[in-house]
Order: sequence, then C-alpha cells, then structure tokens
Amino acid sequence: MTIQSVGIIGSGIMGSGIAEVAASAGHTVILRSRSQATADAMVAGLSKSLAKQVERGKKTQEDADAILGRVSATTELSALADCDLVIESVVEDLAVKIALFKELDGIVKADAIIATNTSTLPVVEMAVATGRADKVCGVHFFNPAPAMALVEIVRALTTSDETIADVTAFAATCGKDPVEVTDRAGFIVNALLFPYLNHAVTLMENGVATKEGIDAAMKGGCGFPMGPFALLDLVGLDTSVAILDALYAETKSQAANAAPTLRRMLAAGQLGRKSGSGFYDYAKK
Repeated sequence: MTIQSVGIIGSGIMGSGIAEVAASAGHTVILRSRSQATADAMVAGLSKSLAKQVERGKKTQEDADAILGRVSATTELSALADCDLVIESVVEDLAVKIALFKELDGIVKADAIIATNTSTLPVVEMAVATGRADKVCGVHFFNPAPAMALVEIVRALTTSDETIADVTAFAATCGKDPVEVTDRAGFIVNALLFPYLNHAVTLMENGVATKEGIDAAMKGGCGFPMGPFALLDLVGLDTSVAILDALYAETKSQAANAAPTLRRMLAAGQLGRKSGSGFYDYAKK
C-alpha cells in the first residue's frame, strides 16, 4: 500500500512535529486532539514553524502555504476513518494506548495501518487489542521530529512484512532514516541512552563530579551536543523515570533502576525544562 493520508493523534510537541514532517513530504494530514483549542493551537504552531523556515530561507512562502494547506485539525476520531496510516502520540501510558487502539480499530478502514510513536512500551500489547494485529507496528520519531533523521520501525511479533515495508517506505518518503527493530523495551536508542543517563546521576550521587562537570566532560570528551543532565531536563524527568521503569521491568538490569535523585526530583515536581526547573534552572530562560 502506498501511504497517502496520515492521521496523527496527540496534541504535544511530537504530534505537531510528525504532522509537519508528513505534510512536508506531500501527505495529507489530519491532526486529532481532544479539544478544538489544542487542535487549533497545533495548526497555529505548525504555521509559526513554517514561517520561521521561510524567514531563514529554508522554504519558500509557496511551499509553506502548500504544506499548511495539507493539514487539518479535528476533535473527532471518526475524521480519521479514511486515513491510510494513523500514528498515535498520546501520553506514555499503556492502558491509555490500548484503549485508544481498540477504539481506532472500529473506526479506521480495514486496510489501514495503526502505529504507535511510543519510545519504550510493548507494541504487541497494543496490537492484540485490535482485530488487525498484523497491521500494527511502532513508528518512533525522535524529538524534534522535523530535525531528527532517525525513525525506529518497531516490529511486534504479530506485525506483517507488508506493514513493515509500507511504514518503512513512508518514513523514507519523509526524508528520514528508518531502522527496523524488534519489540523490546527501549528499542535501540532508549535501551542504550537511558541507562547512560541514569548512571550519570549515580556518578553525581557518589561524588565523582558535579552535574556541571559531568556535562562538560561528555560534551568535550565524547563530542555529545549536550551533557546527560541537560538532556534529562530536555526530555523531562517524568518521562525519563517512566522509560527507566519500563526498561527495568523487562530487563531487571540495575543500570535501568532509576537513581534515587531522579525519583525525589520527580516527587518534587522538578521535571526539567517543562516545569521551569530540574537539574538546572530555566525559570528566567
């Protein structure tokens, strides 16, 4: 199947970013959010992003207008009925996602693919909640979706070869680098990344170095664009702990057992950039 129309569920940064990527590649995109206000805000955010790209000379005004013209917003899941591919990017809560997949299965057309943008959760549990387990997979974009090249294509035990081929082709048409991975907690990137981030916190707890020193060392010594503490703040400590918990639940590796500091900061609501404070202070930035 050639994917032409794409439905995207979720009003966060990832949802709007995937919408921009798909619409820029020529796909018709329907954004679904639970409220009209957030749906409209997503379209407004996309318009602002495109305007900045026009100002920087990365896109012409004609291209930006064409991309925006391919995107519409809705509050109704039923509006996604004729989409070839539906990608959910809602909260990282397995029960919520399973309920959504069950509902979508009764709405979208029989040959549509339903995909999840989860970074860690088991895709197969969403797949078996539908009557089309062969047409369910993971299509994991990275944040920010317009800038990040990688897309992890996640094959559940039930996913067909045809589905993997179709979503891989879709990612390629979006200018991304698709990499197929089996359905294991964390897939490739998070399975390697978050134990590293967690260990950085443990090093700080053990007095090996300050957070500033560790960040500087990883930037200067490994060439990373940011250190582990800055990255934890960017991802969000709530998301980071949830990913570590999912990794630990499956692997029982102590490397994925969230450091006490992370849990205490989570309890205090110090989530990073999203809350204004985390390992660093963002209140005045």
